[in-house]
Amino acid sequence: MQFNFFMNDVVEIARKEMVEAGYQELTTPEDVDQVLNEEGTTLVMINSVCGCAGGIARPAAAYMKNYDKKPDRFVTVFAGQDKEATAKARSYFTGYAPSSPSFALLKDGEILTMVERHEIEGHEPIQVVQKLEKAFDEYCGA
Repeated sequence: MQFNFFMNDVVEIARKEMVEAGYQELTTPEDVDQVLNEEGTTLVMINSVCGCAGGIARPAAAYMKNYDKKPDRFVTVFAGQDKEATAKARSYFTGYAPSSPSFALLKDGEILTMVERHEIEGHEPIQVVQKLEKAFDEYCGA
């Protein structure tokens, strides 16, 4: 019983961090389809409760809101929590295996690039930021 309360707290904190960083939470497959099919660029942060999400991916995600070049939208789905929304988002990431935490950059609903878990776990937040900056420089306007 105590474990469930602890996990609920961890999930709530992880969700709150992303919303406070300015990311729109997508919790249903319909939300995902609506946003990812909009014209323009979208960064999807696949959130999770693992340590590399909290210590590396979410701080990098928050930092990217301040970068000069940025996508039109910043959104997040929560792996293991909003399972249907996450599955729908992953259906857009053709050519990439399911990975969380991770980042996907899309344009007009088509995947451009991803930063996968193996590029996050064991790395410093600045290394993830640099990968995202490179993607934003290549694919996003000023």
